[in-house]
Amino acid sequence: MEQEGRGRGHRKRQRCGHGAGWGRLGRAWELRDVQLRGTGRRGPGWPGMVTRGALGVLLLLHLASDQKNSATMHEESRQPCKGLINANRFDDFSLEDTAKCFSACAQSGNESCNLGNLQRYWLNYEIHLVEKSLTETVNMSFLKALVKNINTNISEDLHFSLTPSQVPKQVTEDEHRHPDRVRLPRSLFGSLQGSRPMVRLAITILNVGSGNVFKGPRLSLEDDSSVLNNHVVGLSLGHINVTGLAEPLEITFSHQHQPPNVTLSCVFWDVTKGSLSSPGSSGDWASRGCSTDVGVNGTICRCDHLTFFALLLRPILDQVTVKALTRISQAGCGTSMIFLAFTVVLYAFLRFSQQRLNSEDVPKIHVALSVSLFLLNLAFFINVGHGLKGSDAACWARGAVFHYFLLCAFTWMSLEAFHLYLLVIKVFNTYFGHYFLKLSLVGWGLPALIVIGAGSANSYGPYAIRDEKNTATLELCWFCEKTAISALYVTVHGYFLITFLFSAVVLGLVALKIFTLSSATAGKEKRQHWKGVLTLLGLSSLVGVTWGLAILTPLGLSTTYVFALFTSLQGVFIFCWFVVLYFPSRSTVTSSSGTARADQVLTVSHE
Repeated sequence: MEQEGRGRGHRKRQRCGHGAGWGRLGRAWELRDVQLRGTGRRGPGWPGMVTRGALGVLLLLHLASDQKNSATMHEESRQPCKGLINANRFDDFSLEDTAKCFSACAQSGNESCNLGNLQRYWLNYEIHLVEKSLTETVNMSFLKALVKNINTNISEDLHFSLTPSQVPKQVTEDEHRHPDRVRLPRSLFGSLQGSRPMVRLAITILNVGSGNVFKGPRLSLEDDSSVLNNHVVGLSLGHINVTGLAEPLEITFSHQHQPPNVTLSCVFWDVTKGSLSSPGSSGDWASRGCSTDVGVNGTICRCDHLTFFALLLRPILDQVTVKALTRISQAGCGTSMIFLAFTVVLYAFLRFSQQRLNSEDVPKIHVALSVSLFLLNLAFFINVGHGLKGSDAACWARGAVFHYFLLCAFTWMSLEAFHLYLLVIKVFNTYFGHYFLKLSLVGWGLPALIVIGAGSANSYGPYAIRDEKNTATLELCWFCEKTAISALYVTVHGYFLITFLFSAVVLGLVALKIFTLSSATAGKEKRQHWKGVLTLLGLSSLVGVTWGLAILTPLGLSTTYVFALFTSLQGVFIFCWFVVLYFPSRSTVTSSSGTARADQVLTVSHE
């Protein structure tokens, strides 16, 4: 009975959740106590207390380990973008939870995202709709789907509307003229007639957002390429593989008129390209088996298989255009460098010949801008001329130097606008000690801080401009083509946009001031109006208004050529303004411009 009781106790311990390990541990401590009592010796303390104490310590360690594992599992559960938590779950909550990754995975290299798993999830969901789901429609903010049983013995083509804001619906042939639509040829279903009388068709419209999911290596996000409206259209018969259609299906994507430097291409998601083009990804966009018929307000895609489809928009610069723009920029920058050097020499001459220039800040700001533009043009020549020659460290340095002088030019243009605001708009009650020194700290120091921050993130490296065939047409040292796109947008595009908007607002206020003054004195001086216009043109060259033409470059190649010409000749415009303003007589121009006597009324202390 004693043994039987021990047996029951042993089994009881195993049933308590800690397993046979705890039973063996208890017996080991009991055996040790018997041995100690048999020898007449005592262990440290009473044996029962020793046993219970040791078991208590091990129990606490075991519970702590369980809590740690539970915390790890809980941490994993908070990362749906890994694509593991909701892998085989397609309820509404799992769909919404996974759809959040469309915006969360907006940066390449995000460790909390697994693009391959996420893309496989949505591919599997379309199969789930056909094979396992009993639903007929799905109407969610990011997903619209229609599931329909189709008789393979149909006598006419099928037409469906693909309006992104609505669930797809079948329409008659007379009603199929929707802006977004799909036509499925009857031969597609006729080829399946021998094996089954009915098939289940799923049509989905998935909004993949502006992140990296379903973008793939082919879609170069750094050059503003995109999926049209971020919508992907899925066509699936479940596990039935449909390829090599004799009569292709047609998908019509509606869109606005596109500029001539943007190419549109019909593509499908090719799951076989993942291992070659992007490790860890479940495919890439491909155009094999698809043709593109571009229209004014829509593009028709004809493909010979079923899968996910999209229309890619990609700005292009072919090799001939890139060479022409490069030559224009080099000629303009070379001319600007000469005139910028003349500006600095002219300032030095006037400073020695006219002592009062020593105490004026206006020409100093003009010269600082001239120096920054001269160095920017020089860095441009070195960068474009050397391409990717040299070591990685040399390329990193060339990219950082070019970035620094570009930011210096933007900063000094905005400082010109700031000083213009003080001269013309603020006018009174402005006092800054060591004024030009403080401007210099901002003009040269702020760009340095930005470049140090970008450099510490290893943002600089090889960069390539590609044509529609993905062939590099120009290579230079700039931001890394794949890993530093966010730094490029923030520190270049964003920084330029802020400085340009500030300069444009100040110039607008100055124009209002000038023409208000000219209308008030119209009876006294008839030529005041056109002199104000010339003054604004001169001031525009100082604050860098020509750089704003970059916003218009998507309109066509003509604006791109105009942008390259006017920005590269900015140094010439600055030299002309400097000559008119200070040589041979300052009073001539200052009396004829809307900024007359502005430098005289400014109450700013000088160095």
